[in-house]
Parts: sequence; C-alpha cells; structure tokens
Amino acid sequence: MTTTKANSFIAAIDQGTTSTRCVFLDRAGNVAASASKEHKQIFPQRGWVEHDALEIWNNVRSVVSQAMAEIDITPYEVASVGLTNQRETTVVWNKRTGQPIYNAIVWQDTRTADYCKELAGEEGQQKWLDRTGLLINSYPAGPKVTWILNNVEGARELAEKGELLFGTIDTWLLWNLTGGVRGDDGEEALHVTDVTNASRTLLMDLRTQQWDPELCAALDIPMSMLPEIRPSIGDFRSVRHRGSLADVPITGVLGDQQAALFGQGGFAAGDAKNTYGTGLFLLMNTGTELKISEHGLLSTVAYQIQGKDPVFALEGSVSMGGSLVQWLRDNLQIIPNAPAIENLAREVEDNGGVHVVPAFSGLFAPRWRPDARGIITGLTRYANRKHIARAVLEANAFQTREVVDAMAKDAGKTLETLCVDGAMVENSLLMQMQADFLGINVQRLEDVETTAVGAAFAAGLGSGFFISMEEISELIKVKHVWNPQMDETQREEKFAEWNKAVECSYDQA
Repeated sequence: MTTTKANSFIAAIDQGTTSTRCVFLDRAGNVAASASKEHKQIFPQRGWVEHDALEIWNNVRSVVSQAMAEIDITPYEVASVGLTNQRETTVVWNKRTGQPIYNAIVWQDTRTADYCKELAGEEGQQKWLDRTGLLINSYPAGPKVTWILNNVEGARELAEKGELLFGTIDTWLLWNLTGGVRGDDGEEALHVTDVTNASRTLLMDLRTQQWDPELCAALDIPMSMLPEIRPSIGDFRSVRHRGSLADVPITGVLGDQQAALFGQGGFAAGDAKNTYGTGLFLLMNTGTELKISEHGLLSTVAYQIQGKDPVFALEGSVSMGGSLVQWLRDNLQIIPNAPAIENLAREVEDNGGVHVVPAFSGLFAPRWRPDARGIITGLTRYANRKHIARAVLEANAFQTREVVDAMAKDAGKTLETLCVDGAMVENSLLMQMQADFLGINVQRLEDVETTAVGAAFAAGLGSGFFISMEEISELIKVKHVWNPQMDETQREEKFAEWNKAVECSYDQA
C-alpha cells in the first residue's frame, strides 16, 4: 500500500449533460485518477429533455468512490473538493423529504418556448438582456422552474409554503453533499449556488450579483425557493455526507463552461476558449467590465474569488455539438462509436454537397431561432454515409465559426488563436477543419478534460493548495497546434454554402 501525505490531492466532481466524472489532481496539476459514469437521457415528448436527479446524485457517489479506489487514498489525503456542472438544468425538490418533485429539466429542453415568447412580449427576447445578460427563451433555468410550479400537481402550493427548493445541478449536489435531509439535531444542508450558475437563471442581476425581486415576480417564482448566491472560489462548507469525501472542504464551484475557461488558464481579458462537449461553448474573458453583446451572444460571470470583484465573459452557446455525433451513432446507427466518425469521414475528400444543420432544439447563438429544426440538405444519389459523417463534423466547425465571428464583432478584435477542449478535440480531422474554417491556429492542451481540471484548479486556489493563478498557469501545457491550410476564397465559399443550408432550417416549428 502506497503511503501519501495529508492534502496531497484536489478532487473535482464534473457533472455533465451525459455523464458524471470525478478526477483527482496532484500538486503538479496532473490527473492522478479519473472515473466516469453515464446517466439516462429522458425524452418524454418532442423537444423535452430530462434527467433523473437522484440517478445523478448516486452517480456522483459512485465515481468519487471509484476514483479514490484507483489510487487507494482516504479523505485525509484530499485537500478540498471542486464542483462543476451542466448549468441551466433545473431541479425542484422537497426540502423535508429530499425528493425531486419532477425530473430535472435539461438546458436543451424547449417546452417553455411559448411561455418565453409571451414573457418577452412586444419588447422581444432582449427585454432583460442588459440586466441579466441572457435572452428570454427556453435556455435559462428560470422559465423551467415556472413550468414545474405550474404543471406539477400541488407544486405551487408547496412552494408558497416554503416547502420546495430550487437549484441548478450544483445546488442540488451541494445540498446532498452537505447533509441533505437531516434530523432535528443535525445542521441544515447548504442551499447555495455560485455566481456563475446563478447568472444562467434569468433571475439574477449581473451588476449586483443578487436575485432580482422584479424578475422573480415576473416569472412567478417565490424567492424562498432560491439558494444563496456565493463567490465561485471560497467557502462552501465541508462534505457531511457519509461517503468517500467526508469532512473534506468544498472550496470551488463553477458552471461547466466557466470551469473550462478556468482550466485553460483564461484569467486575462481577451482570453478565449471553445469547448466541444454535448454542445459547443465559446467564452471570452472580458475582465471586470460587464459587456452586453450586440451580436447574438450572452453575457455571464466567468468566476469570482471571495473578497474580489467578479470577472465577466461573453459567451456563444450552441446546443448541438458532440450530441450530434451521438445522434449519428444511436439514432441513425451510422457509426458504432463516437471516435469512429473520424476514420469514416476521412474516406471522402469533401462533404459531397451534403450539409447537416443540427437545429434539433432550434438554433442558439448567434442566430437564436427557436423555429428552426434539424435538416440534411444537398442529398443526391452520389451522397453516402461517409459524406454525412463528414458533414456532421463540419457542422461543429461551421457553428463555431459563427460564434467566433460574433465574438470578434463584440470584442472589436479578431481572435489570434482558439484554445479548445472537450472530448471531441481528440478528433484531429475536426480540429483541422476548425483551423481551416476560421483561418487561425487551433490549440489543444495535454489534458482535454479542462472542465474537471478547471474545477480542481478553482478548489485548489480556494483552499491554498495552489498559491496563485500564476502558479496554475505554469501547470498548463499545450500538446498540439493546428494551422489553417485552406485559402481565403475556398473558406468563404464553404461558409456561404453553410449559411444557405442553415436558412433552409427556419420556420419549421
């Protein structure tokens, strides 16, 4: 048995859209152990996407135990815990029983589209953009809470009595990690969120970092349901659940895309990254200056260190990224597994005129067209599954091009390099496409799972495991850089073809 010293590792729990991961980082910033587990995707109706919040909680406990067993450590050897999560996904539960009153409604879910249109009224989606940084649509958490209160029998009555709690996934997990339902002699579980997750609800004023009573009233959500908002890096109490991390302090909580930016070392204004996960998410650090987008992007909190001003970011969110590859695998069964798409796509030189527009839940940034639906264009007798596979990869690169262009307009400058992370960046063909379609270098780190690593960095900073951001920056290493190989004329011709295909997806809902 290997003997290690106290506080030798940082733990990070990364609760994502399709799976939950736990990693342990050592002081050199290396991943010493990792375990992950998928959870069920629930689709009750067209446009509805749900998760079982209890399954997610059980998976968290499972992957933490697995990762700790891999390196044979005890809580004594863990300095602190960081938590990162899928953001807008919404849980409402009974605080006396600890039971969710409905499945978690996932960020991709579009059931609240009509309600949001009514809420926006004549002022439109941008009605609260300056206050919240968000558009009024089905993406944020707030409208999902309203739907649960209005559609689950007895929910509103319980909420008015103060019996129900709301949280994004971070809040749900923190509540369970810090005790959940306890007896009269026990301390109440912590009902809190961090400022990055709170900024994704349509209920928080970005300038004050507090819940806005007027917005809560407009969505008819009792404020007693809402968690306390805290800085991302600071004190979230210790784990009180009788599990593998018992008594280990929780010192960092970030939404998944903010955690990825943190894991890339995106600490300075102008730093940007794109995550290729279930969706595609481009974030640019704008420093302590809050910048409201004029080109279809969102404004959000990047992170806040306890005792300091928050750091903001511009964000371009695309709903279908890696999930489009999953659709190709699971629904069409064109590939046996996700990595197989690269070899299949390499068997043809181009897309054969085929484009796949993945507007399965409408189009997010920068177009924001909830009426769009997924389509495949350009099909002829010549086209085959290889062309479709290549078109799926191109869809990810083209969608990223759209948000990069919008980001450049808002920032007043073009990106020189795009830092990338997420499972899909292992696909070298996709990364070369991305460099070609952008006309700039694309840079991948040694560890592509920067979401989990970012949560670990944040927790390490919060507990003193890492002394400074400068120390963290020195731990981050670049593995590969792709340079553009496509000429400008061809690049713009291909992008024009993509735009034409996307416009065909409009007015389909």
